[in-house]
Amino acid sequence: MADTKTPEIFLSEYGQEVFKNAMQLRQVLADMLPGVTEQLDISAKMVSYCYSQRYVDMVCTIIPSKKGLKLGIYKGNELPDPYHLLEGKGKISRYVNIKSAEQINSHPVKQLLKNALAAYKLRSTAAFLHHK
Repeated sequence: MADTKTPEIFLSEYGQEVFKNAMQLRQVLADMLPGVTEQLDISAKMVSYCYSQRYVDMVCTIIPSKKGLKLGIYKGNELPDPYHLLEGKGKISRYVNIKSAEQINSHPVKQLLKNALAAYKLRSTAAFLHHK
């Protein structure tokens, strides 16, 4: 039987503060990433934001935990980070620890999302040209 859990139900399983911030972050992502698809990955315990079913077309993720909320940025290791928001030592992705509702709507977070979207568009264009 297929799991029919929605992102809302998945996120509600974490604390009230995590849920509230995650819902606000979802709205910001929907506003800033036109046409993006929200995909729940239960096994990875995250919600991803992609432009196809392929991993390379992912822009970012919401990663909830009992302790808090992270905004994962795919290929974040390649992005400019003038506000020093990105944490982590992964080979590809980096994340922002979301500490407050104010931070979600802040200029630094929105600028990082703009940079992530621009990087995705460049990757997508380069891949298209490479396969032509």
